[in-house]
Order: sequence, then C-alpha cells, then structure tokens
Amino acid sequence: MKTRLLAFAAMAALTITACKKSSKDDDSNVNRVDLATEATNHADDQSRVGTEMEAVDNDINVFVENNVMFGRELQTASLLTQPCNVTPSIDSTATSRRLTLTFNGLNCAGTHRRQGTIVVTMPLNRRWRDSGTVLSVAVNNLQITRVRDTQTITVNGTRQLLNATGGLPRFLPIGQSIRHELTGQMTITFPGGSQRVWNVARRRTYSRPNGPMIITVTGMHTDGTLTGISEWGSNRYGNPFVTQIIEPLRMSSECGFRLGQGQVRHSRLAATVDVTFGLNAQGNPTSCPGPAQPYFFKAVWTGAGGNTQTVIRPYY
Repeated sequence: MKTRLLAFAAMAALTITACKKSSKDDDSNVNRVDLATEATNHADDQSRVGTEMEAVDNDINVFVENNVMFGRELQTASLLTQPCNVTPSIDSTATSRRLTLTFNGLNCAGTHRRQGTIVVTMPLNRRWRDSGTVLSVAVNNLQITRVRDTQTITVNGTRQLLNATGGLPRFLPIGQSIRHELTGQMTITFPGGSQRVWNVARRRTYSRPNGPMIITVTGMHTDGTLTGISEWGSNRYGNPFVTQIIEPLRMSSECGFRLGQGQVRHSRLAATVDVTFGLNAQGNPTSCPGPAQPYFFKAVWTGAGGNTQTVIRPYY
C-alpha cells in the first residue's frame, strides 16, 4: 500500500511539473528571440509606428485648420501637405465638434496603404488656434500596410493633442514657432498577430527659420533617470521597452515632412539599441532621397562578448 501511494505521489508530482514546464514554455515563447532579431525588428517597428502616426497627425492638422467649425477664419493654403485618399466628415453635438477621417487607399507617396477611421473631437466652446485647446483623437482599426513588403500593422487607441502655444501652422510667420503636445495610449497589432500596448508622449514644434516649415519632435516623459521618453510599453515579443529621443527628430516641408534626421535609444531590452535616422544605404547622412525612395536607419548595439553589432534598414 505504501509503495503504491509513493508511486501515485511521484506520478502526480511529475504531472504537475510537466504542466508547469508546459506553461512556462508557452510564456517564454513570447520572449525567446535572439538579440539581433529583437533589436532589428523593434527598431523597425518603432520607426514605422512613429513615422506613420506623425503623418496621421499632420493629416489631422490639415483638415482641422481648413474647417470653419474648428476655428478657421481665413482661406489660405496650408503649409502642410494635403492628404490623399482620406475622406472627412464633420458634425457636432450639443457639447463638441466632431471630425471623422476615413482612410481608404495609398498615401500621396504611394509607399503605404491606409484603411480605417479616426474621430477627432473638440469642445464646442473652443477654437483649435487658441492656446490650451485639446483635440481628442480616437483611432479605430487603422491598418497601415507597407507597400514594399505588404507587412501590416493595425493601430487602435486614444490620443490627446494639445495646442500648447496657440496659433496654426498654416499661418506660421518666418522666425516663429508653434508647439503641440501629444499624449495617449495605443494598442498595436504586429505582423504575426502579437498585440501590444504602447504609450506615447511627444512634443511637436513647428518652426520656419527661413522659408520651409520644419517639424521637430522630442520626448516628454520621464521614468527614473531616463528623460526625453517618447514611447514605452511592450514590444512585439512581449518584452518591455523605453524609447528616448536622444537627438530631436526633424521633418521638413522640403521633403514632404519625412523623417530626415534624429536619433532614438531603445532601453530595457536585452541590450541598449541606438538608432540614427536620415541615412543612405551605406549608413551616412543624406539629403531627401526623392519621392517613393527610402531613407535608411542604422541600429547599433553591443552584443555578446562586447562586440558592436550594426544593422542598416530602409524606411519611408
């Protein structure tokens, strides 16, 4: 009897151990990825999400600036690029104005296909050009497909866009600037189906030092000793990350407001990854590459044994 009890206990312990091992293996499958793959894919993911949502924010500004319900007073051409394949619809409630943007087709450069809706609301008693006005932005199943490899990300979430200084970029005089502050939380579905939550805190400054308009982006969030954080959350593998903007991201009207300069740092991964934007295929700084032609970013990190690893990838 004692022998049979011991055998039963052993079998039960083995079953429990096997279940625990299976559960652990299932969880660790999310995290088990080599450093080079994680560093490269996360750098690419952050570049895609950052640049494409910057483009969306520019689209929002164009439609808001050009609509009398949001406070437009004069009919003048916007310095921002008129979006392609985006249909606006405007209505209001007793307390707010509402702009619905329906995306259904290629962007103007033909590099990305966008499908989904964004709903922008503003209090009825405010005007977008006034300092302190906030736009509430709801992103609903916005699918962004990169044409060159048909890879799709899907974005859902809410964002708040504050006009911190007042004024409109379309009326921006030479030598002056306007500052917007963007905060929010997004759920991003990556190729392969993994779904992660990203937080965002970005400051966008519009300036015209001479003729062209320049947009510079910096991070606003602080976590411990890390400052200048623009995004944080979990990457596609389920591992935590923090992205700092080390050198302000710069976009110019001369290059269609594409990301042409700047540097970010991804921390809390297996290694710290520094990413530099605005490069050519050889990893050197370059001017605007032209419509539908890629810029390149360079991701650098220290791998096992203290060896420096470098990857260069295209982005649009």
